[in-house]
Amino acid sequence: MNEKDSILQILTPKAVLKAMSPEAAASIPQVLLEQGMVRITRFPFKVGRESRVREFEGKMVRLERDKFDGREPSNDLYLIDVAQPLHISREHFQIEREGSEYMLVDRNSACGVSVGSVRVGGRDSGGRIQIEDGDIIAIGAADTPYHFKFIVL
Repeated sequence: MNEKDSILQILTPKAVLKAMSPEAAASIPQVLLEQGMVRITRFPFKVGRESRVREFEGKMVRLERDKFDGREPSNDLYLIDVAQPLHISREHFQIEREGSEYMLVDRNSACGVSVGSVRVGGRDSGGRIQIEDGDIIAIGAADTPYHFKFIVL
């Protein structure tokens, strides 16, 4: 394999998460958003919350976490959760590839994840479920506004 083919293989997405709601699109940092989608170029792909939202002097403010503390980042995608109450945990879930199959693993989140009508995790319990091309992933409690479609490329 030549250098260009090697680079192309590294940079080409293996899958994407497509925002399926305005809130989902707004939760993705603009630098990562491409036509309502986020690239997944490697597995496991870890997803969590960027910051906490707190009330300060009558206004909701976002408290950023320190990204330069010397530790390895705990997520590949940091979402911005502005819902009240919060739906997305700091280390919420990850997508793993096992051969030709994909697994969604809840990372002991507080609110869990739904894949279609099946709930996984929540209350810090963890869990895993197989996901397929086209599945809708709802991050958080049953009334979450954060819905994404998993698309295998």
